Parts: sequence; C-alpha cells; structure tokens
Amino acid sequence: MLLHLEQPDFEYFLRGADGAHAKVNERELRRSFILSPRQLVEDWPVRDVRAMTPADLEPLLALDPELVLLGSGATQAFPPAATMAACLSRGIGLETMTNAAAARTFNVLASEGRRVVAGFVLAG
Repeated sequence: MLLHLEQPDFEYFLRGADGAHAKVNERELRRSFILSPRQLVEDWPVRDVRAMTPADLEPLLALDPELVLLGSGATQAFPPAATMAACLSRGIGLETMTNAAAARTFNVLASEGRRVVAGFVLAG
C-alpha cells in the first residue's frame, strides 16, 4: 500500500490550537491572529471575544469571507450582539467555537475551497 503525504492546495494550514497557542504550518503562535487559506495576520489585538466591537471584525472582513469563524479560546464564548450583527448585516456567516474546534473547522472549509476567515483569541 502506498501512503502519500497530502499537501493542501492553500498556503496556511492549522495543525492545532488551544487557549494559549496555535500552530500554523510549522510556526508556533502565542498571540491572537487572523487566518485565511492564503493569508496570516499576526498580533490581532483582541484578547476576549466577549468584549469585541464591530471594529475588531474589520481586519477579518477585509479578507472578503463568506464565513467568519471566531475561536474564542479554550472555552466557548460569544461576542456582543452588535459585533455579530456586523457580519450578519453583510450576509456573512459568523460561527463562534473553541479554538480547537475552530482549527478543525477552518481546515475542512479551506480544503473545500470556501472563502473562510478565522480569528483566534489566544491568552498570551
């Protein structure tokens, strides 16, 4: 039986994430960040999803997503209603989950060719 290492056809791949760190490709990150299949934006200033403002979403929305994933850290938390409405009023889906779940979901959606952008909050 031949085993092949399958390479994704996108530039950035999440190898894992928890509340304190994430591994993107072979790089270890310890500060909040934004990720699309083709772009990594480091040092996103968000430290708590529950305190997010609509302005905090602007760097994600600038990447033209059809869906935004918010990794809220080690436990699931939700942004204020006004922040969620900033996506929904533009017809962009918004899903919030733990970082581990958001990492798995990001990889699946990116491998399907979806225009997904994820923001990961890390306690660093």
